[in-house]
Amino acid sequence: MSALDRLKRRSTDEFSAGGRQDGGDPLETLAAHSVETPVEYGGGDLHATDEDRSEEEALRARLGEDPNDAAAFDRLAEIVRAMGAQSHEGGDPARGARDSVWALAEEVAQNNRAWYPLIELARLSIDDDRETALRRLSTAADRDVTGDALALGLQTLREAGHANDALNLGVGHWRPREHTTAAGRELILAAIETERLGDARRHLAALADHPDQAAVEALREELGHRVGKASTPPTGSIPTGGASSIVTMF
Repeated sequence: MSALDRLKRRSTDEFSAGGRQDGGDPLETLAAHSVETPVEYGGGDLHATDEDRSEEEALRARLGEDPNDAAAFDRLAEIVRAMGAQSHEGGDPARGARDSVWALAEEVAQNNRAWYPLIELARLSIDDDRETALRRLSTAADRDVTGDALALGLQTLREAGHANDALNLGVGHWRPREHTTAAGRELILAAIETERLGDARRHLAALADHPDQAAVEALREELGHRVGKASTPPTGSIPTGGASSIVTMF
């Protein structure tokens, strides 16, 4: 299960329960309908109702408290996407929907604690403005100490066909002893996809001191056969988050 899938599942559970819960792995999360889910237009599939508008207010309030509430963000994105598709001038509902989600992500990302909307902005802009997308992902990783943002950022790059960028971003930000193992998993996959199996082995070995050894063992079982036997790397051979913060460009 990918980092994004885990984040979706847990955030959905929290959202349904009416609030965030303390404890647990933050990557067990998100809404049942991702922002990435393709939407069909032209057949009347999207309709914003009065109930949607009422829900919109509640979701915006929730994001004001926690700008990284993935379930709230994704549900709100569905609502503004529907509204944008209906109201876009020029008769291009797909463009209207995309612009509305972009505007929402920019708005929420203004919070200096926000990293989840930065990842959505990066996803929307990666094809047209790769450098800005990378800056957004770097800023997202800087804003999150758990490694959730890094894991999702690396996954976003890998799925967009930028595994080399994912590897570079991961090496600059990853803290193997502190970050969730999902971040390490995405970094190892990026190394595999760029055919840097030596790096993949070193990254897997760097998890030897991670506090959640059950998760590490599961990762070894999942990826070990793809990278070969991992050995302990020499001291100092694994960068641990040496990249400096970058000012966000929305």
